[in-house]
Amino acid sequence: MLAMLGLDRTSETVYRAMLARPQYGVAQLVQHLGLSEVAVRQALDTLSELALLRPSHERRGELRAVSPDIGMEILMSRQQAELAAQQQRIEASRAAAAQLIAEYADLRPNTAHPGVEQLVGIDQIRDRLATLTHEMRSEVMTFAPDGAHTAESIDAARPLNQSLLERGITMRTIYLESLRNNQPTVDYVTWLAERGGRVRTAPSLPTRMIIVDRAIAVIPVSDEDTAAAAVVLTGHGTLTALCALFENVWSTAQPFGESTRHNGSGLNPQETTTIQLLADGHTDDAIAKRLGVSPRTARRLATDLMERLGARSRFEAGVRAVQQGWLPHQR
Repeated sequence: MLAMLGLDRTSETVYRAMLARPQYGVAQLVQHLGLSEVAVRQALDTLSELALLRPSHERRGELRAVSPDIGMEILMSRQQAELAAQQQRIEASRAAAAQLIAEYADLRPNTAHPGVEQLVGIDQIRDRLATLTHEMRSEVMTFAPDGAHTAESIDAARPLNQSLLERGITMRTIYLESLRNNQPTVDYVTWLAERGGRVRTAPSLPTRMIIVDRAIAVIPVSDEDTAAAAVVLTGHGTLTALCALFENVWSTAQPFGESTRHNGSGLNPQETTTIQLLADGHTDDAIAKRLGVSPRTARRLATDLMERLGARSRFEAGVRAVQQGWLPHQR
């Protein structure tokens, strides 16, 4: 019954028996359930890893099953974390596929590719975006992984976005969480939301991307220099994948204006992403780029999380994060 929450049948059977007969030890569980001692001990190991067993305060050296309300919350939180990790891997794969398309187009500049248009230089990119804006009919979806905006970019964006909203265009934009640390950017996004723009934030984004009317997507060839070159993608399969990528990120992003959410471990989305990046071995500079913050801020976040975990190295932080339920167990 609890298989969907990651608990196998034998472990569930042992867990239920320990709830009903908390005084039973291994030998009594073996006799009562008709299982082998090896099977019971393996189930106890699984239950311990899932934090469904805790040391008894009344009987030293023995374990007791946590109550079902706490146990189910633990299992559901773990399942949610695993689903979030899986979704992140899917999103990264889709972004990598889109990036590969862009790189392939750049390698063969003299060959026409159905569904791929190359833009070289910031002038071509801006001209094409202006044309797409003028021709837009119903909707624009945007990943904006820049963090704080410059005063110049805000001044340029206001009249354009106001015009789109007055035309009835549905605007959905996902910014980085770090924009909340820059008041001019917060003011601009608040202005946008007040006029009907739908805005959410995420701790990190896979790439810069603009999707127009679910039919045309513009992405940079390189995230290191987004002004150098971009591609316009119109292939049906590619757009289906990119729209799905946007919807996946949108579904888990936080609506702008809501107070910052914290998960069951007390971590906000930015901290959750930081600990995952630490565990994956990313440097402070790489973490800063993903989060849209300064390297100094990234170092501060990493140091704070390591101190909270009591870890002296990034590897140890990753291990402790899994042990404490901050990250899903790797399988």
